[in-house]
Amino acid sequence: MLERRALPNVITVARIAAAPVVFALLYVPTFTARLIAWFVFLGAAFSDLWDGWLARKHGWISDFGKFVDPIADKLLLVCTFLPFYLLSNGDYPAAAVPAMGTFPLSILLVVFGRELLVTVLRTIVARRGTVIPAGSAGKLKAVFQNIFIGTAILLIALRTAGMRRGWDGAFWAFWQRLHESVYLISLAIAVALTVWSLVIYLWAWRRLLRESL
Repeated sequence: MLERRALPNVITVARIAAAPVVFALLYVPTFTARLIAWFVFLGAAFSDLWDGWLARKHGWISDFGKFVDPIADKLLLVCTFLPFYLLSNGDYPAAAVPAMGTFPLSILLVVFGRELLVTVLRTIVARRGTVIPAGSAGKLKAVFQNIFIGTAILLIALRTAGMRRGWDGAFWAFWQRLHESVYLISLAIAVALTVWSLVIYLWAWRRLLRESL
């Protein structure tokens, strides 16, 4: 029987399993598949909050959870941002980026580069027995990244339906403009917070490095 204290880890593993499902479903050019991708992503995103809350509330924090939870977060990030880039640069008009057409490679490099660099730095300080905790900027970054990802997946799904079913009219045009505005604003905020949280992390890492010398 599953021990209750293992529940946060089970949720984390489920989030890891959900990431490639979202990736695959985004490549199925139907409204249903992409809407399911949206629901699966929402479940994965909210499960991150749930498992963390359970672990803190009941003291179910484990070394396994500390190791696997960041992997789950990064895998979900890769399995959504990468399709946005590949789909928008391929023959998938529903994935076209508002005002830009294709998803900029520079944004992909900033998002992935930040995660890679922080992982490397965290590993270095961990070997010295020190931990740099996630700050408010990093947590806010994750929130806006998830807002953007959810907005982007839903936009792709609705565009897929609109193109297949010939949606037209003032309401559809208004909804697209509104949705695309949220897409661009949430993306801009997510990228800005990605850079800002990296600056804060580098400053904290530099301070710890100087103190250890």
